[in-house]
Amino acid sequence: MEIPMAMVRLQKLLSERGVASRRKAEELIAGGHVKVNGHVANIGDKVDDRKDVIHVRGKRIAAAAAPVYIALHKPRGYITTMCDEHGRKCVEELVRGVGVTLFPVGRLDRDSEGLLLMTNDGDFANAVIHPASHLPKLYRVTLRSPMTDEQKLKFEEGIMLDGRMTAPAQVRIVSSEKERCVVEITLFEGRNRQIRRMCEMLGLEVARLRRNAIGSVKLGMLPNGSWRYLTPFEVQKLVMATGSTKKIAAAYIKNGREPDRDYHNARR
Repeated sequence: MEIPMAMVRLQKLLSERGVASRRKAEELIAGGHVKVNGHVANIGDKVDDRKDVIHVRGKRIAAAAAPVYIALHKPRGYITTMCDEHGRKCVEELVRGVGVTLFPVGRLDRDSEGLLLMTNDGDFANAVIHPASHLPKLYRVTLRSPMTDEQKLKFEEGIMLDGRMTAPAQVRIVSSEKERCVVEITLFEGRNRQIRRMCEMLGLEVARLRRNAIGSVKLGMLPNGSWRYLTPFEVQKLVMATGSTKKIAAAYIKNGREPDRDYHNARR
């Protein structure tokens, strides 16, 4: 006897298939860009993964691919998106060799560099970026002037940004000179361009910003513009750190690829 497959919400399926994050998938549906069996879909529609034919902007969505989790060293000058209508360089160009459609887990602004996670697993991405996860993210920031004790304290205790206080942060001054200061900042939330905006409000100018770690995953010696696969252990530690009670990436954690530290660089 055939067991019927449970219906799932369309935006969840699109996220799981790597088409877009769940929020972006909702925008695509609301914009009338998604059709199910030839009919324009609505937010909240449920679909049968086995039978329904789904198109996004005229392109049929292929069967689910195996989950992929990678770490990318995003260079400066690249937009954290898979396409850009203005023709700017996108991180998609750097990960074409993966062979499946991925999307970024969170963001790094165009002028920043460093660790960016990418995946085709929507549940994993949502767990990592969810505000409740409070995953620590470590940044190395070069400033054009010294950071005073008062500025450091305000960064650590939080300041008003977009009408609400930023979460307490950790700040360590690595070196300080008259016209250059290097600090390590650990954030436990992820607002848009948060460090740059906080520095601007405190009268500090950022010369360079690099993200060195997300949770227990470190940038390490990964060359600029290169990517590598995350190991099952790294994925497991990230999932555990989010505090999610869902079974996320369970198959990969159990049967995923062996530790792979090979670097892949599309710019060579």
